[in-house]
Amino acid sequence: MNNTKRFAAMVFLCGLTIAAALSGRNGGNFAGAATRVVATAKGDVIVGAFCWFAPSPRSALAAEPPQAAKEFADLVLTGGIIYTVDAARPRVEAVAVRGERIVAVGTAKEIQSWVGPNTRVVDLKGRFAMPGFNDAHVHLANGGQAKLAVSLEGSRSVGEMQQRIRDRLKDYQPGEWVTGRGWDHTLWPEKKFPTRRDLDTVSKEHPMIFGRVDGHVAIANSLALKLAGITKGTKNPEGGEIERDASGEPTGMLKEGPALGMVFRKVPELSAEQRRRGIQLALAEAARFGVTSIQDNSGWNDFLLYEELKREGKLTARISEWLPFDAPLERLEELRKHGGTTDPWLRTAGLKGVVDGALGVRTAAMLAPYSDQANASGILIIPEERLKQMVVERDAAGFQINLHAIGDRANRAALDAFEAAMKARQTREAVKGWDPRHRIEHAQIVAPADFPRFAALSVIASMQPCHQTTDSRWAAERVGPERVQGAYAWKWMQRVGARLAFGTDYPVEPITPFRGLYACVTREVDGQPGSSWQPQEKIPLDDCLRGYTADSAYAEHAEKDKGRIAAGQLADIIVLSNDLTQIPPRQILRTDVLMTIVGGRLVYEKK
Repeated sequence: MNNTKRFAAMVFLCGLTIAAALSGRNGGNFAGAATRVVATAKGDVIVGAFCWFAPSPRSALAAEPPQAAKEFADLVLTGGIIYTVDAARPRVEAVAVRGERIVAVGTAKEIQSWVGPNTRVVDLKGRFAMPGFNDAHVHLANGGQAKLAVSLEGSRSVGEMQQRIRDRLKDYQPGEWVTGRGWDHTLWPEKKFPTRRDLDTVSKEHPMIFGRVDGHVAIANSLALKLAGITKGTKNPEGGEIERDASGEPTGMLKEGPALGMVFRKVPELSAEQRRRGIQLALAEAARFGVTSIQDNSGWNDFLLYEELKREGKLTARISEWLPFDAPLERLEELRKHGGTTDPWLRTAGLKGVVDGALGVRTAAMLAPYSDQANASGILIIPEERLKQMVVERDAAGFQINLHAIGDRANRAALDAFEAAMKARQTREAVKGWDPRHRIEHAQIVAPADFPRFAALSVIASMQPCHQTTDSRWAAERVGPERVQGAYAWKWMQRVGARLAFGTDYPVEPITPFRGLYACVTREVDGQPGSSWQPQEKIPLDDCLRGYTADSAYAEHAEKDKGRIAAGQLADIIVLSNDLTQIPPRQILRTDVLMTIVGGRLVYEKK
């Protein structure tokens, strides 16, 4: 080959190299594009024929840019204030998503390299984005069923409760059961429980039962009691109570699950179609408030409906389903095998057990009598020794255990059971190294001596800051000035080194996390200035946000997949109307979710 032809060939090769680099550079970063053509030992200078390209500077924390067109991002959010909950890079301007996962975070310039011809680019226009909320304690199916029944939430008197029921009777066939939930007698002037006679004046033709807002007590009318076979001579079931008047006749008030079940077992079940509709309504509400993950306590039939929705691509939140703690171990193994434990959209998780009742109705188990009712100290639903036995057995089978405990006696009993499981676990070689991350759900009233035990036993305090907002109106009356120091004590938990996880307990409280965030940083009651209650237990906003995101993910063994905006994490991201870190606390309550993205898919957008 003569010199002229040799030179032309080299020019041609150089041109091919430049064209290849330019076609893939995607934002001017020649280094990545050129690497596809000619590899080098160190990447300092990349040579193709007689051409060279120096790599452009890049932050060490930014993910590598795509190396081929097929690796462009599907979605890029850019031009925003993105709060990552990631200590490595707390705030970024842009994020790139491919498939269901985040592939890069960084400046708008850095992320531009991920934009290809088919990438959807969303300009955040300076808005605030953050990881989606992970609600650590939800009863999703109950929330859905409540939307199909009579809502008594916020009723201010027995009279208003009665009128709401009357207004709905036209929707029921003669003799059909009427159910609902949400009444709260502490909002009423007389602050007394309703009775069956209050319901009998509304209707004697419909059997009726209505749960209180906390779900631990319910009021039934006379016809419902009759159909359930509850009379003056009926004994209290173990772990429950049938309230009676001075003559011994049932008042209609039923306390705790075993007693409630005597009536609810008579209520015809909703059809699968009705339950599914309710679930979809509840999921839509969760998406509207930016909840992208739900740690759920519903029934197995509801889980099967979640599976249907997942198959159809209609799940709009990730669900970790709790199994019933008191089910036989063989059945629990079957359910776990069926539901699986690894699917990022829907899986089985821990076991949910209930140790005591609720503070508002004085069924939370206390070490000493209630300060405002000397003859009551609550109900311990599972006796201590039986609880220990069950926890040790289920721990040995590799189940995470989540125990509802509100009163100080119940919290102590739960901690004692977890301690017994830890001691037994230390003698079993097969499970050494397993991190169960057992939890106490609510942990509302804790004796001072028991706080350090949460950290010592690695027990997570799964709490709901919004409960403090609701309960602060009367909690001090229930437990008195000394015990109230250990009430809803997030800061105390932090001081002793305990891990926190936050949720709402929906539908006991609304599923919006913003009420909880507001309570977390102010201890005020729904925006009422000067109402801060036990203010020493406030914690910083960053900690509150972590409690609803990364810490909640940790509490379900999912911190490698969610809770942060970082490369490798699932693309569960929300965009808000306010920068939560820059606004006065009361404005948190006036913050709207503008977009909810789950797995890179838009599931809600504010119109």
